[in-house]
Amino acid sequence: MVLKLTLEYDGGSYSGWQLQPRHDSIQGRIEAALERIFSTPVRVYGSGRTDAGVHARGQVASISTPRPFDPAELQRALNAMLPADIVVLDISPAPADFDPRRAARSRVYEYRVLNRGVASAFEYRYSWLVRDRLDLAAMNCAARIFVGEHDFAAFRSLGTEVRTTVRRVIASRWTRDADVLLYRVEATSFLRHMVRAMVAATVDVGRGKLTTDKIATILAGRNRHAAPANAPPGGLYLVEVRY
Repeated sequence: MVLKLTLEYDGGSYSGWQLQPRHDSIQGRIEAALERIFSTPVRVYGSGRTDAGVHARGQVASISTPRPFDPAELQRALNAMLPADIVVLDISPAPADFDPRRAARSRVYEYRVLNRGVASAFEYRYSWLVRDRLDLAAMNCAARIFVGEHDFAAFRSLGTEVRTTVRRVIASRWTRDADVLLYRVEATSFLRHMVRAMVAATVDVGRGKLTTDKIATILAGRNRHAAPANAPPGGLYLVEVRY
């Protein structure tokens, strides 16, 4: 029986989604809970790997259960066993060949920037504190450069083996709500650290450290060393996987 799981989690205490030896992961926690329920190992397949410290509001995963199990009952059992910072939002039947990664049409991420002079006792784990005044209009001019199909080699983690660094970005936009700036980006798929690199570059445009023309030059140049260092992981959220 194949089931589709939709999850949210606070990634601040974990090494990321993926299983890693001697590290606490989201996948590891869910698989441990499933093994307790079914008394046998059950592998969890995610739609993508969120890195250490990155959060999710709409991660999608699949499991193949060793015996029939009511989805609502399984959701209740998992949520009773999982820590409070990992929550199963929904479980539903899926086709036998459902692959949450390959079947995805696009993924949507959001990044939160707290733009004020002092830190927040509540936001410090969930946003990037930027004290400099930021020009939202300039940041959106830069963000629009990413829309379309481009080679994002300059905006990725070095040393990661991928077949191609070309990706298609569907939407890329900043909005402001009081002290919080929110970046929302949708693409068919992302390279590792791609969103955090894009955020850092557009924030530097907002600070006046880079121009939109420079962002275009960096993108075309495909040189990771020409782009700013990544924004911190705590402000990043996987919010939706679209099928």
